[in-house]
Amino acid sequence: MTTISDIAAKLGISKSTVSKALNNATDISAAMRKRVLEAAAEMGYISRRSYGAEKKLCILIENMDYKTPNQFGHDIVQGFLQMAEADGWSVEVVPLTMEFQRLTPYGVFMLDHGYQAAFVLGFSLLDPWMQEFKATQIPTVLYDNYIKNNPYIASVGCDNQEGIELAIKHLIGLGHKKIGLISGPLDSYILKARYRAYLGALKKYKLEVNEDYIGLGYFVAESTRTYIPRLLEHGVTAILFSHDVRAFSAMTECSDRCIQVPRDLSIIGFDDLPMTAYTTPPLTTIRQDRIGLGRCGYFAINCLLGGLPIGSILLRAPLIIRDSTGPAPVE
Repeated sequence: MTTISDIAAKLGISKSTVSKALNNATDISAAMRKRVLEAAAEMGYISRRSYGAEKKLCILIENMDYKTPNQFGHDIVQGFLQMAEADGWSVEVVPLTMEFQRLTPYGVFMLDHGYQAAFVLGFSLLDPWMQEFKATQIPTVLYDNYIKNNPYIASVGCDNQEGIELAIKHLIGLGHKKIGLISGPLDSYILKARYRAYLGALKKYKLEVNEDYIGLGYFVAESTRTYIPRLLEHGVTAILFSHDVRAFSAMTECSDRCIQVPRDLSIIGFDDLPMTAYTTPPLTTIRQDRIGLGRCGYFAINCLLGGLPIGSILLRAPLIIRDSTGPAPVE
């Protein structure tokens, strides 16, 4: 375990200077404190402050709304808080940006705030801290991301393969043979996982895999405007969406184009957001138990803090059948 003496020797400064930097003393320059924190983080130093009177965890969140019950991240945060606060932890929810990550190393941030572990939501593969997670010695749990070969990192999510296979099987039972996918760009671990699950399910059930049945785009409304008519032109009769929000947009687009759901096109979302039961028609979707995911996030952190190098926790992803899927149109 890295000590204050080790940090002092590396930097060629006194142990008292290192101690002052790590304990926020006022008689040390900001530049020196930054230098010490960066070295401490690089060497895997664990501050004694982290094991003091206050038990502190953080939820780091980016690209995910969470403040109101209708937003995807809300229940994940609440599930985590329910478990952590009952065990006496203080939890801070910290919104982040890529720019902040570029300016502040992950280890420095955690040391500076005295956090013992982090639950990370909404990161893409492009986030700077995703690279730092590969070598960190700070217990860290990722939602819908995965880091190999680091015993201090765990992940939680749902079984995308199972959920998408259930969706494809349901559509096959309704007579659909040409099933499309509309998704965000493949710059996130989870969108890649759902894309692979879609391809795997088509192959499993011996359906045609055709690039013309797939639409990938960053902007939700623009993607649906572009790809729904294009997929329909290629004879697609059902579309799986990577998220419910994209499915909502598709239902609006279909209404504007006088495409009747599910008579002309069946639609399946992913997430089971609260409003899915109240769309017109109610949305068939793959459910993520978001409260459960938050609880699993805390469970995984507890394991890591206890020295148990847990890998991944996957929850079941049931298909919730509503009225946006129906028999394939007769050709």
